[in-house]
Amino acid sequence: MDAGGTDRSEADRGEGGGMRTALAGLTTRGRSFLAAGIAAAICAYVLGQSDLLRVGLLLGVLPVVCAAVLYRTRYRVAGSRRLSPGRVPAGSEARVHLRVDNVSRLPTGLLMLQDRVPYVLGPRPRFVLDRVEPGGRREVSYRVRSDLRGRYPLGPLQLRLTDPFGLCELTRSFSTYDTLTVIPRVEALPPVRLSGEAKGYGEGRQRSLALAGDDDVIPRGYRYGDDLRRVHWRSTARYGELMVRREEQPQRARCTVLLDTRVVAFEGAGPDSAFEWAVSGAASVLVHMLERGFSVRLLTDTGNSVPGEGAEGFAGASQGTADAAGLMMDTLAVIDHSDGTSLSRAYDVLRGGNEGLLVAFFGDLDEEQATVVAKMRQRSGGAVAFVLDSETWAREPADVPGPLDRSGERLRMLREAGWTAVTVPRGATVEELWRLADHERTTLTTPTGGKGTR
Repeated sequence: MDAGGTDRSEADRGEGGGMRTALAGLTTRGRSFLAAGIAAAICAYVLGQSDLLRVGLLLGVLPVVCAAVLYRTRYRVAGSRRLSPGRVPAGSEARVHLRVDNVSRLPTGLLMLQDRVPYVLGPRPRFVLDRVEPGGRREVSYRVRSDLRGRYPLGPLQLRLTDPFGLCELTRSFSTYDTLTVIPRVEALPPVRLSGEAKGYGEGRQRSLALAGDDDVIPRGYRYGDDLRRVHWRSTARYGELMVRREEQPQRARCTVLLDTRVVAFEGAGPDSAFEWAVSGAASVLVHMLERGFSVRLLTDTGNSVPGEGAEGFAGASQGTADAAGLMMDTLAVIDHSDGTSLSRAYDVLRGGNEGLLVAFFGDLDEEQATVVAKMRQRSGGAVAFVLDSETWAREPADVPGPLDRSGERLRMLREAGWTAVTVPRGATVEELWRLADHERTTLTTPTGGKGTR
């Protein structure tokens, strides 16, 4: 993925203030030479020593000449940056490729290349480049890694120019920068069916019409241009007008992933916090359902829906799976706690239509919010809830255990409402709980001694 841009730094930026800029770039060595030269010249004038005056002039003029030559050197340098990849999961590495081109007819001197990166991505990379011939190029690369999701700017690129004596150093900054997106960790989930009332789950596409036999065909009135071979003569005789068979229309099964972001529902921060687990779990389910052909959307407690295109906010059939996944992953990369205290806005969105499968990740639920969540089940074909108890996550493993599960009563309320609700203990993986949810679903929907639904 080419996520970089190309920019140029020119050494001839104008006459005004040129020498002041050049002299401001004198190094400690250059300033020492200049001071020694002035001091020698003063002593030579006082003592009447012409030889000392020559030495003073040499020491004083040399850094000035180096600064003027360095500033007046009329070569141009073009720089570019490329990220590979531009979107990386938390804990994984991305490589940044830098390229410097000498686009002038003069060779360069010693170049020091430095790229600005946020401290969470690692130390600031620095490179020393030898003389670059006219029309030549140099390529270097470095790696960045972050355990925290987010969007991190890279750049601008800085180029330090030095003379052969090390008396002057000038910095040229490029204007372009790029952005590295660190998305949540995504776990591969097994293709369980989560059997029960999840309409269409296990099949990414549902058939809108039954194909069991001729009697199951749903005809419609003839329209100009319809193929006469599709005329349904039995219905035509019944209704007294031409009727044709409807074409089978595959429909993408729907899945809504609900993420609770209320700040009052989670405690702690950092990559091992309960909230980060919920974000990673939501990302894993989104990717899994998209891979299985579902039309998926991400919904938060604020009522915001992503991608927000297609039918009722779902990723439409015209929208590519990769684009939909990228948009939702970019949203999860920067999602943060909301100031809200209620899940009512999410409920208002869900009660608008049949949502198919609903997979939710909740923090702490009080009795009022558990009642709201219980009502969400009414408009979904199937509902799975992963509930994180912040008190359990906030305790250190060596601490004396507190109550086994303060959210046990809330889980019971959800299960009575038809949810497949599982609690999320600290250290559990999304894959383990995904299988556990399938097991819980099967247990609840399979009567003792009866016929299972799997």
